[in-house]
Amino acid sequence: MVLQTYAIGRATMRSMLAKMWVPVLATILTIASAASGAEITPAVLYDVGGKFDKSFNEGVWSGVKKFTEETGIEVMEFQPTNQAQREQAMRRMIDRGATIVLAVGFAQADAVAKIAAEYPDIQFSIIDVGWLDKPNLRQYVFKEHEGSYLVGVAAAHGTRSGKVGFVGGVDVPLIRKFACGYVGGVKSVDSSIQVYQNMAGTTPAAWTDPAKGAELAQAQIDRGADVIYHAAGVTGIGVIQAAADAGQLAIGVDSNQNGLAPGSVLTSMLKRVDVAAYETFMDAKDGNFSPGVKVLGLAEGGVDWALDENNAPLVSEVMKAAVEEARADIIAGRVRVHNYETDASCPY
Repeated sequence: MVLQTYAIGRATMRSMLAKMWVPVLATILTIASAASGAEITPAVLYDVGGKFDKSFNEGVWSGVKKFTEETGIEVMEFQPTNQAQREQAMRRMIDRGATIVLAVGFAQADAVAKIAAEYPDIQFSIIDVGWLDKPNLRQYVFKEHEGSYLVGVAAAHGTRSGKVGFVGGVDVPLIRKFACGYVGGVKSVDSSIQVYQNMAGTTPAAWTDPAKGAELAQAQIDRGADVIYHAAGVTGIGVIQAAADAGQLAIGVDSNQNGLAPGSVLTSMLKRVDVAAYETFMDAKDGNFSPGVKVLGLAEGGVDWALDENNAPLVSEVMKAAVEEARADIIAGRVRVHNYETDASCPY
């Protein structure tokens, strides 16, 4: 290079080399951009109970897994065991380069509100919260009362004793929303059916205690309940097991839990938190992320009931027709299911 001056000055040579490298560099950047989407680094903080809880968290994990499989982008994960870890985990993920953070569960609302305010350039999303107001935050809420109404209709058709049950996790308006919707579905079929209700506790431990779930379910079975619906996270695994051991029926929640005890789970109320997780990260990758509240009910495919090979023998044609009719009526607006979160009462 030094010898081949040919009257071309160093400045001219540098200019020529720069021009040669522009298209090459552009090609490299295009390839890199295509491989990494919008250059995002996603992160998820699960709720207590762990991502393989067979219920709420595992539903989120399914959406995360689908995103990674389709894009090749790995997602940072953290599973908190106590309240104090949430803020620390969010900050740590942001320090490691997280550009979009998904928080799972209403218990993370305070932490998300605080951290989102501190990091206005980071995108945040949260499931089961709809009351925060941050310009960099997307919130997902579900019409759990609509899905619970459907499984209530199924329970009313499945009971032989005329007595059914509900076991919730922590006694908060969200879980009362599940319970009230369920009662509404049951009573829409037969107003004389009794519905027993119990909550597992008042602390986060209420979501992670299968023994407590089994104890509450057995108490309801002893009173004659032969179909028991749970909205209790890992605690609900105990409800399902107790029902199976007693030869009675359970109803699962969030994820499809029909396969946990085939022949003993009448159906499951599907809460499509996987959609929220997948959509959050995919929108961020595609540059379509927007703040605000997204509400997902039956019409939006956010909730539903589960019918598969594990519970098909338990679902009669009459039961199936009744549930599908209720489903169509809710979507069409002919049936309006009471929402306990907006009106803390249950009129059924």
